[in-house]
Amino acid sequence: MVGFTPANLSIFKLAFSHKSNPSDKAYAMQNNERLEFLGDAVLGTIVAEYLFIKYPHANEGFLTKMRSKIVKRNTLNKIGDKMGLDMLLSDYSQTRLSRSMLGNAVEALVGAVYLEKGYGPTKRFVIQKILRNYVDVHELESYDDNYKSQLLEWCQKNGQTVSYKLVARYKFEKRDRFKVAVMVDNQKIATADDFNKKSAEQTASEKAMMMLGIIADNGENGVLGEDEEEESED
Repeated sequence: MVGFTPANLSIFKLAFSHKSNPSDKAYAMQNNERLEFLGDAVLGTIVAEYLFIKYPHANEGFLTKMRSKIVKRNTLNKIGDKMGLDMLLSDYSQTRLSRSMLGNAVEALVGAVYLEKGYGPTKRFVIQKILRNYVDVHELESYDDNYKSQLLEWCQKNGQTVSYKLVARYKFEKRDRFKVAVMVDNQKIATADDFNKKSAEQTASEKAMMMLGIIADNGENGVLGEDEEEESED
């Protein structure tokens, strides 16, 4: 998976250890949260550098949007699924898996590679093992992932109204999580959960567009070819 045999295997095991696991005093860090934090920063830097070099004449706005499309949570979840990280999470995490854990594990894995090998080898790992295998960068150029804007435009063209309702706000992993419903002509079409209210609205909008037949629900609308499932349990 990473292209080398880790010298510090415990760090890589930790990358797939969820914080709900029983405490193990043998580790200085008890779960993958710190690795996830590190990997998030490293991944963002590598993707930014990759795009900066790949598009030498692109402006800051284009580069920012492209980076956001690559490192956003839904994309990382799908990458983690394609990489088969659910198997490793099952081995090292004693908890019921949620889809969001896949994206977290991708970031934690990047963090582990960075600690093991440093920036250069980590950049090669991200570009060769992740970006080139699981992300179609050229397709992303024209890929519009602003489903909320697309749904609004569709409703306006068809003389319908669209609104969003906060269905629930609850704690998950000590963080606020939001469940949002999208309403078309005051009828609930779809719901979605996320740690960020705006992200929940985007996912709910995507599901609503599938329900309404605006976009295909067979994965063709997504860059990575998989629909995002609702995570009401998260």
